[in-house]
Amino acid sequence: MPHYLTVGHLLRQLQDLDPSLPIRLAINPDFPFTHYLGAEVIVRDGKAFIADDGQEDYLPAVVSDALAWA
Repeated sequence: MPHYLTVGHLLRQLQDLDPSLPIRLAINPDFPFTHYLGAEVIVRDGKAFIADDGQEDYLPAVVSDALAWA
């Protein structure tokens, strides 16, 4: 995955997924949690921003493994 994710790259990764599948952010490999994404996308200064909307739970170990965080 590129260091600088673009809208196009993200769309390609999501296009074959079930549209009702919830999305979570995996945060901090040293203290792994999942976070909700905010519902709004704000575009400023040539970048798209999506806010974190709060912590959900611990990141499942299988996800940490898949991210090579373990």
